[in-house]
Amino acid sequence: MFRQMKNIDSAFRYVRTFSAAFILSCASLSGFIIYKCYRLIGSYESKVYILANGKAFEALAAERQDNIAVEAKDHVKTFHEYFFTLDPDNKVIEMNISKALYLADVSAKRQYENLKENGYYTNIIAGNISQQINVDSVYIDLKQYPIYFKCYATEKIIRLTSIVLRSLITEGYLRSVSRSENNSHGFLIERWETLENKDVKTENR
Repeated sequence: MFRQMKNIDSAFRYVRTFSAAFILSCASLSGFIIYKCYRLIGSYESKVYILANGKAFEALAAERQDNIAVEAKDHVKTFHEYFFTLDPDNKVIEMNISKALYLADVSAKRQYENLKENGYYTNIIAGNISQQINVDSVYIDLKQYPIYFKCYATEKIIRLTSIVLRSLITEGYLRSVSRSENNSHGFLIERWETLENKDVKTENR
């Protein structure tokens, strides 16, 4: 009888040890699975997919500070393309200038009003002139705030009988503002000035 009880006690200890080991293994496995799931979810949350022309492109989310130089340069480039891309159509001019003025302060509006008062846009429409711009480079100084920039670009003015290439250099400062549909980079150009805008080459058509 005592031997039977001893066998039962040994069997109980064996089952208890096995059960404890099994429970510990299950807990460890569950913890590992939960950890891997959180890692996987975190990696998916850091990915953004952009749909363009029916195709999905993956974009990685990052801190603003990591991309501030790229965004600042693109903001300056976008502003200049809107402000200086002109066609002999009043609605096109107004649409582009309107988009540009969302990206800059009153200094850009003053330049627009000066050009308008001098009949610049009227002459473009009357002469069937198109103006295009190619931003060659943008220098920015991240060591100061607001961020200083200098933009180097080439204007192409297409007239009926000629094509004029002009050298354009501007400078200004970038201040951080809230992002919006009209200002996706979250910058505002301040104290914008034209340093150079001169003809460099004329081609006959």
